[in-house]
Amino acid sequence: MTATTCTARTGAAVTAPAAAPARSRTVPAWVWALPPVALLALAFLYPLALVVQQSFTPDEGGLSLDPYAEVFASASFRDALTTTVWLALGSTAGCLVLGFVLALVIAFVPFPGGKAVARFVDVFLSFPSFLITLALLFIYGSVGMANGLWTGATGAADGPFHFLTTPWGVLLAEITYFTPFVMRPLLAAFSQLDTSQLEVASSLGAGPARIIRRVILPEALPALAAGGSLVLVMCLNEFGIVLFTGAKGVTTLPMLVYSKAILESDYAAACVVAVVNIAISVGLYSLYRVVSRRAGA
Repeated sequence: MTATTCTARTGAAVTAPAAAPARSRTVPAWVWALPPVALLALAFLYPLALVVQQSFTPDEGGLSLDPYAEVFASASFRDALTTTVWLALGSTAGCLVLGFVLALVIAFVPFPGGKAVARFVDVFLSFPSFLITLALLFIYGSVGMANGLWTGATGAADGPFHFLTTPWGVLLAEITYFTPFVMRPLLAAFSQLDTSQLEVASSLGAGPARIIRRVILPEALPALAAGGSLVLVMCLNEFGIVLFTGAKGVTTLPMLVYSKAILESDYAAACVVAVVNIAISVGLYSLYRVVSRRAGA
């Protein structure tokens, strides 16, 4: 006799199964995104909107394109734009070459203290840019160590090292400061490289130059692109290095913003230059994102 029949005959009530617990209501993802977006809008987007609005507001009031026309027609803006672009491109090229060579030495050439040098690269990234510029001034400045040694050895009244106040001095300072920003992603990429590939290439008779060109460089291209794009954008917006070198003939877009706003009190022109600088930086970043996405990086 089955249990169902027994239950029916005795008239016992059948206990219903327990109801499933109610599903907890999950908070939509966009709700969690509201606080950081609101903070970003308050701290960055709102001041940026004020800068853009001020760039269309001449001294007479109202909204007009006259500030843009005046700035674009000035020779100082064209010179600053040219100087900014060539300094950024030259610094990026120098950082890529020097950073690649130094990262190769640290990663693949065994020498005492290699790990300490790699850690120092991480520490170097935290240094402010003006600190590196001051160090170069102590070495190559007008009263620096190099000129002091020269005058002490030759008895001359002045030393030969005065390039820090020229565009070449700014270029040297930017390459010195921004090279670790290229080395850090390269060292991370080299740490993931399979060393067996190097051993196989070497056993097949490939020399060091061929191994670098055929094995190491293809693996390092994404890291080079990431570090180079970062350095390019940072060089376009660098202010402290140009200011602390005292290069009077070197005016970049950030320096032009400073001179227009602080020295000339022409806030509309300063905002125009700032908007142009922002547009160039955002455009380069967008171009990097598109290229890296298409390349599968």
